[in-house]
Amino acid sequence: MRKLTLLIAGGIGYVLGTRAGRERYEQIKQTVTRVKEDPRVQEKAQQAADLAKEKAPVVKDKVASAAGTAADKVAPSGKGEHRSDLEDQLNPESTALQDDPYPQGDLP
Repeated sequence: MRKLTLLIAGGIGYVLGTRAGRERYEQIKQTVTRVKEDPRVQEKAQQAADLAKEKAPVVKDKVASAAGTAADKVAPSGKGEHRSDLEDQLNPESTALQDDPYPQGDLP
């Protein structure tokens, strides 16, 4: 997916930044349209959409399971120390993460 995004972004950048002018733009646009309308490409796109619809419930269950596992790892475990450290880090008024919570010296 990252490679596809990179290729699309590169293509857009090339088209927008090209010095070849309108003729090259029209040529690229025509090629993209031809590929997009190719029956083989449309068939593969439909297969990908069908596969995504088929696998969506499985992916949903896996994501829910992973989220539950992650939530269990950060939930209080009875030891208390881990949870209070986490709360200190998340509390915006906490001084836990400041280098020098009580600086000395003149105020501006």
